[in-house]
Amino acid sequence: MDRDRLAQALMATFLEELEGHVAALNRDLLALEKTPTPARFAELMTSLLRTVHSVKGASRAVSVGVIESACHRLEEVLATVQRLGRAPPELMELGFTTADALDDAGRRLAQKQDMHGSPLEALLPRLEQAAQSPEPPQASPPAPRPPRAPVPEPPPAPPPELPTPGAEGLPVRVSAQKLDSLLARSGELRVAGLRMEGRVELVEALHEELHHLRLRSRGEEEALARRLETRLAQLGRALAADRRTLLQATSGLDEEVRRARTLPFAEACAGLERHVRDLALSAGKRVRLEVHGGALELDRSLLQGLREPLLHLVRNAVAHGVETPVARREAGKPEEGRVTLTARLLGGRVQVVVEDDGRGLDLASIREKARARRLPVLGDAGDARLIFMSGLSTAESVTSVSGRGVGLDVVRSQVEALRGSVDVAYEPGQGTRFVLDVPLTLSTLRVLLVTAGGHTFAVAGESVERLLRLGPEDVRVVEGRQLWVTPRTLVPLASLATVLGLPVAESPRPRPGAMVLASGELRAVLVVDDVVAEQEVLIRGLGPRIRRARHVSGVAVLPDGRMAPLLNAPSLVRAAEGRTLSAGLFPAPEEKKARVRVLLADDSMTTRALEQSILEAAGYDVLACVDGQEAWERLQAEGAEAIVSDVEMPRMDGFALTEAIRGSPRFGRLPIVLVTARSKPEDKARGLHVGASAYLVKSAFDQTHLLETLRQLL
Repeated sequence: MDRDRLAQALMATFLEELEGHVAALNRDLLALEKTPTPARFAELMTSLLRTVHSVKGASRAVSVGVIESACHRLEEVLATVQRLGRAPPELMELGFTTADALDDAGRRLAQKQDMHGSPLEALLPRLEQAAQSPEPPQASPPAPRPPRAPVPEPPPAPPPELPTPGAEGLPVRVSAQKLDSLLARSGELRVAGLRMEGRVELVEALHEELHHLRLRSRGEEEALARRLETRLAQLGRALAADRRTLLQATSGLDEEVRRARTLPFAEACAGLERHVRDLALSAGKRVRLEVHGGALELDRSLLQGLREPLLHLVRNAVAHGVETPVARREAGKPEEGRVTLTARLLGGRVQVVVEDDGRGLDLASIREKARARRLPVLGDAGDARLIFMSGLSTAESVTSVSGRGVGLDVVRSQVEALRGSVDVAYEPGQGTRFVLDVPLTLSTLRVLLVTAGGHTFAVAGESVERLLRLGPEDVRVVEGRQLWVTPRTLVPLASLATVLGLPVAESPRPRPGAMVLASGELRAVLVVDDVVAEQEVLIRGLGPRIRRARHVSGVAVLPDGRMAPLLNAPSLVRAAEGRTLSAGLFPAPEEKKARVRVLLADDSMTTRALEQSILEAAGYDVLACVDGQEAWERLQAEGAEAIVSDVEMPRMDGFALTEAIRGSPRFGRLPIVLVTARSKPEDKARGLHVGASAYLVKSAFDQTHLLETLRQLL
């Protein structure tokens, strides 16, 4: 039994090693094919011989004779190339075929298949003939190549050597599954830390209530309340210290785990150059692949998710975009075409551009094919996005890489599964440009929580361009459908509940809340029942049992442990176009009732919009101001029945605003609610000292608490 386990462990190690060596063979053969300098030629030959020799020795250790024999013959072929001082095309082609056969052999061994009749075994006579011939063999019909894996996984780290006393920085191999599990655990710790923050605020609130209770007590009850208040204060301080320690530890752990999971972007491009070379050769084209930003470190899960979309786009560029040398020469272009992959960071997102200098898109043909399939054709430049529709292909014939109408639809689906978007642009005769926009991390996300149809949903905050409180003046009716009016265009307006197939409220609000979602160049406005909060959450996949859910890309784990579906913003934007609201979003005007006016002051546009949305939804008339100075000026000019203010603001902060209002004979008795990130006891004490009626902390912010506080004060 021990021998069997040892044999299995050796075979697993060998297969990992073989995968890396096959990638190295392809890389060095591609470089050798580009006619390097004599010094570079010698360097590449040394590297190739070393790689083949390593595979031969490792295959002998696991008793795979066919790989050992093939590598022995390939060593002799490479020795011939080294002796000639050049790489004849026939021998180069034989080298690439052997690399493919070794790759196929590795897959067969992983699946415990017999090597008899394998492409590598069939290749042995050709290798032996080439090894024995003093000159390169004459060109002959090539043997059929084994099917290649679409894009190989990144080569594993070499097995570490045994550590020596005092050695530092030695590499250690850790399985990807263990890193995934570790990241999931660190994310749960982070959520637990955020949950603990809410517990601290709860203890502080209890302490304040107990303090007020003690002030109303007498005798023994007062002494008991005082002791409880002291102990509760001690518990609150201890919890606050534990919270800080936990958040510091989890933040550090989270960062280290993410760093351990990162790989350079070039790993996602591994194997693409070989695919470009083979496709161009079979199509009679000359194409060069360039990768920019290859050193950019990205999460391995993101790289794995990008492999298939990049392969599809690169194959599409070579098959459909880049012209033949003759056509390029007639168009005044260099005979060699170029496909470029560029990766760059844009804030918390990664932008990957796949660009070619070919003929561009045939928009007339795309429209013709779309009409034949009864797809909507707009008649403008946006029709280029029709190529992402399922089943649409402009290829005249079916080949191994085109004509089946599945490639670009798959690209869009796979990119959106990463919570990203893909867009396309082109210039006739100059080339096509695909832009993939994906998040930098897939495990945690800052989301906006909204309700629709009685359910809570999460939307990636980076996809929400702005929040709105819609009025009749913001909407225009076109052909019986309602659209949101902007200075430049009309944006589709739909109900989130309708898009998701949920029941819609029978009596809409006078000024319903909505969010503007962005996906590339597209926009849509979705009406929601309520905006709940903005939070950082842990993201989980849907699991193997749910392969695909309409408009849902995952599940958000909220700090209180509840789950909320994470909505797919690009999918919602597309769906909104076909589900725009019919006329009737706004009810017939009724007799206006006097509403309580609340003056709101906050220098954060996002927080101000969120609080304004909450207050207006509760029926208040809100005057929103950017700082305390504007709030003070508008209060004197327009008046108000209550004040809701931040503390830290330019020109005049919330404390100074409160003092000014309390010193005014006209407004001195107004209710003032301070909503701030300052949670220290001394800050609360100062707020109450200057005259605040209530002091709410943003980290434990709850819209119900705010509204109930206002209701009681008014």
